Amino acid sequence: MIFITAKFRVRPEHANQWPEIAADFTTATRNEPGCLWFDWSRSIENPAEYVLVEAFRDEDAGAAHVQSDHFKAAQQTLPQYLDETPRVVNTTVPGEDWSELGEMSV
Repeated sequence: MIFITAKFRVRPEHANQWPEIAADFTTATRNEPGCLWFDWSRSIENPAEYVLVEAFRDEDAGAAHVQSDHFKAAQQTLPQYLDETPRVVNTTVPGEDWSELGEMSV
């Protein structure tokens, strides 16, 4: 799977509305057949920073995502709400789901 984590620093005046601002993009991406997950979290230390954790089944699914109409629309509409270019880690890992954290087994 392709595993991506990205940090979005949102302009402070838009930080509380970011989930709504990104809602169409989020919903459309989650509906892609190759999307395994697409989850936003908000930083505890910096309330204007959101972390996106996403995964796609394979390279074809990742390519379909960045070529989709909703991705292209997000490229046009979302940057106006950001303080800086998002930072990203993008890698390929085996599997299609989260592994258990054995060190904290329940």
